[in-house]
Amino acid sequence: MDKMELTKKEFTLFKEYIYEHIGISLSEQKIYLVQARLAKRVKQLGLEGFSAYYHTLVNDASGKEFEYLCSLISTNVTSFFREAKQWEFWKTHLSSMIAGKNNRLRIWSAACSTGEEPYSIAMFLDENLPNNSHFDIKILATDVSPRVLKEAMNGVYGPKAIANLPQKYLSNYFERKDGVGNYGIKESMKRSISFRAFNLVTGNYGVFKGKQFDIIFCRNVMIYFDKPTQQTLVDKFYEMLCPGGYLFIGSSEALTDARKGLKSRSASIYQKV
Repeated sequence: MDKMELTKKEFTLFKEYIYEHIGISLSEQKIYLVQARLAKRVKQLGLEGFSAYYHTLVNDASGKEFEYLCSLISTNVTSFFREAKQWEFWKTHLSSMIAGKNNRLRIWSAACSTGEEPYSIAMFLDENLPNNSHFDIKILATDVSPRVLKEAMNGVYGPKAIANLPQKYLSNYFERKDGVGNYGIKESMKRSISFRAFNLVTGNYGVFKGKQFDIIFCRNVMIYFDKPTQQTLVDKFYEMLCPGGYLFIGSSEALTDARKGLKSRSASIYQKV
């Protein structure tokens, strides 16, 4: 079959499944996007069409096909030190943000994609935190897609990904991997980071066992969720932030209906008060 067409009925099935299991709310205008992203997988599996793939997906007890679907549907656009103004804010307010922490920092990169965000956090703290060697720093990096998590844990990036990094960062935190311009994160930068698969919408938050974070990064994720899902997620983040902790979201996002306990400190930066 040279070209497969996703019918509206089939799209509705995938739309409802994706919303229920991933939390992404797809508008009717996304039908062609979903068709394009799923068509290759349908052909890879040698299936007759999208209905057959849906049947395969919902009846896969191993969960492997769901993992594959996550990688197809999720938009994994990221870069090192994305949202420059947020890093400037953090640098300016770093001393007050670490005050009273007893040299202990817990940070969650809640949609880490291919790893640029958690590695940026680790590099930033190494570069800017006074006496950083005396700090107990742990960074949790999670994503719904196991595929991108593998890339993140590998920590190898091509010329395009590292193009805008200052030379001192390449020298201090990376090492050449081959002769075609690939650079790998040094092991010293990986030690403080733990990578885990986690679904922000359906995941069991009980695994955190009451742990609280000083800073949570969840950037450019909630734009894919509807209002009720956004509010539920913000409530979760609020509970998991320590008093005075910070929530960083994407510059295209805003917590217009956020709970009263989160106060805006700068564009797309909120503090638990």
